[in-house]
Parts: sequence; C-alpha cells; structure tokens
Amino acid sequence: MIGELAVLGAIAAGLSARWNWWRPAVSGGMPVLMYHKIGDYPPASELKKLWVTTADFRKQLEYLRDHGYTAIDFRDWRDAETGIKPLPEKPVLITFDDGYGNNYDLAFPLLKEFGMKACVFLVYETIEQHNAWHDPKTEPWLKMLTWAQIKEMQDSGLVEFGSHTMRHRNLAELPLDELKWELAESKKRLEEKLGREMLGFAYPYGSGAYRADVRQSALDAGYRFDFSIKQGISVLPWVRGKEAVKRLLIRGDDNMFDFHLNMTRGKARF
Repeated sequence: MIGELAVLGAIAAGLSARWNWWRPAVSGGMPVLMYHKIGDYPPASELKKLWVTTADFRKQLEYLRDHGYTAIDFRDWRDAETGIKPLPEKPVLITFDDGYGNNYDLAFPLLKEFGMKACVFLVYETIEQHNAWHDPKTEPWLKMLTWAQIKEMQDSGLVEFGSHTMRHRNLAELPLDELKWELAESKKRLEEKLGREMLGFAYPYGSGAYRADVRQSALDAGYRFDFSIKQGISVLPWVRGKEAVKRLLIRGDDNMFDFHLNMTRGKARF
C-alpha cells in the first residue's frame, strides 16, 4: 500500500512538473494567442515548436468556438477602450508573428471557415520576399505574404495587420536612432500601403518589451497596443503604460490539454 501511494505520488509530482493544472484559473483577462507558422515543419527543422499543423489549428479553433470565445481584432479592442462598443463576454485575440505565406495558404481558410478574426504582425521589408533574419542552417527560408494576399485578407474583414518592424532586428541591441526608425518607418509604410492605422506592434524576439527606453519608443511611435512574448494573460482593462501585452505561445508540440491550460491558467508548462 505504501509502495502504491509512493508511485501515485511520484506520478502526481511528475504531472505537476509538466503541466500547470494545479494553478488557479485566471479570471478577468483576455487570452492573446501567439502563432508563427501553420503547417508541417520542414525535415531537420530546429524550430519545430513554432510550427502548428493545420489539424491542430483546427482543433484549437473548435475549442474556442465550443467554449464560447469570440475572436476580436485591434480595432474591436480600441473601440471597447474608447466606449464605442463593449468587448464580447469572452474575447480572445489570435495573433501571428512575422507574416509567413502559410498564414494565407493554411490559416486563412480555417479562419474563414470558423468566422474568426486574427491579427498578423508584418516585417515590412520581407513582404513578397523570404524570412531573411532566419539562419537557413536551422530551417530553410520560407516565403512571406504578398501584398495581394495581405489585401485579400484585410478586405475579408477577418484579418487586421500590425507592425513587426522593418527588418526583424533585435531592438534591444540597436542604437536609439535605429530602433526608432524600425518602429516609426514600418508603421508609416504599412499605413500608407494598407490605408489603415497600425494599432498593434509586436517586438521581434520579444526583445525590448521590458526595457523602459525601447518600450517608450514603441509607444512614442504611436502604437496603441504593444505585445511581448511573456507567457500569460493580461488582465482587463489593460493599462497601456504598465507593461506590454502578455501572450500565450502555441507550440507545435502542445496537445489540447496544454491548450486548455494556456486558456484557463495562462501557462501550460514550465
């Protein structure tokens, strides 16, 4: 009997170490999901966790639908903050970093099928090019979204775009004048090209989101919402001056229990 209890205790400890099921549920916040690439990862990829298969993405959208979540975009959030219209009862923000072509080829059809909104952070100088900041030794370069695809996604009313800088450089490592250029120039050019205010910004690599001078430069550039890669759920109402919006990294090796814990606890694993 003592031996059995010891085994059960060891199993429980192992599960507690792997999953955060024991954490209290988060209330009063809005989950912000962070995706990168949709589809099957290339052979020998060292970035497998950034790839979510279409089958898994479908299951995750089904979860959101079945649990009563409503996907919003930046404009919906701004309108709620300014008193134009309230947020839905259970809002969720679906975001994609970088602007890969597979966001159009594989994610967009599923967003249309489920009628869910999403936001994509674009790296301006890589549009219609490839992800030049990647080391091809870790994964082959990938094609990025084209302007025609971006326009179609925007015109659908389901996808809003934000900035991810001009070149996807590490902002915390740049001189002040260069990081300010990355922030302001990408906002300006995207607004000119898309005819819409860029409300959202995501820090490449998450770098600088918690360094006062970098974050202040992002706010000074005129972005209303800035997004980190810190795992968690930001409480509503979000205080702009306090910290960047937390997000939930959706990993390629997540299962649906991981996804549920992310949505309810703000973290699935250590």
